[in-house]
Amino acid sequence: MIAPSLPQAFPKAARLLGRGEFRRVYEEGQRRSTSLCAIFFRPNGLPRTRVGITASGRLGGAVVRNRVKRRLREVFRLHRAAIPGGWDIVLNPRAAVAKVPFPTLVREILRLFPHQAPPGLSGGSRSQ
Repeated sequence: MIAPSLPQAFPKAARLLGRGEFRRVYEEGQRRSTSLCAIFFRPNGLPRTRVGITASGRLGGAVVRNRVKRRLREVFRLHRAAIPGGWDIVLNPRAAVAKVPFPTLVREILRLFPHQAPPGLSGGSRSQ
């Protein structure tokens, strides 16, 4: 197994966990969307990007919702080295995420993510 530059885990420091964190992103952030997903993002003042996923009952039963969340977490986990730091991101998937081929999902989701660090963040050299 090759040792990657970032661990392949999805640590708590990379997740949005509290209701207030999600609410702040919705209220203060920007929005982008495609047929697969809506994404909300706002600067967080941290050197790392954190992600949260909401999956409502409209997606389907618990099995479908969990599968959708697993797929989106995997996109973030595999590509977080390429995503600039300093953002809080909330993903709101649509039902198509459960069925679309994974390479298509990766391409569409990465296209929605911010491509630059937020203004005022000094390239990830800030301490935590």
